[in-house]
Amino acid sequence: MIVVDITADLNDEDETGFIWTFRDEARDPSMMVPGAIVVAGDPESPAVVEVVDVVDKPAGTAAYVTAYSGRQHEDYAALVRRTFVTT
Repeated sequence: MIVVDITADLNDEDETGFIWTFRDEARDPSMMVPGAIVVAGDPESPAVVEVVDVVDKPAGTAAYVTAYSGRQHEDYAALVRRTFVTT
């Protein structure tokens, strides 16, 4: 089973060109900081993304994400340990 860090519509880009979602919808909102590598989407269609920015908006705090480029293997290892849950 895959557990996403933050739910997101992976097709929902705004004028910035980034995918956005509400930070409060994250499993752990404190993880949603620029540079963080997280899993976004939903369990049926997850994606590894990088948090680009977090912006306060009138409707809530938006987290902007983009596809992850995979710069460091350690990032992936931490992501896998946190995301893939065995029962």
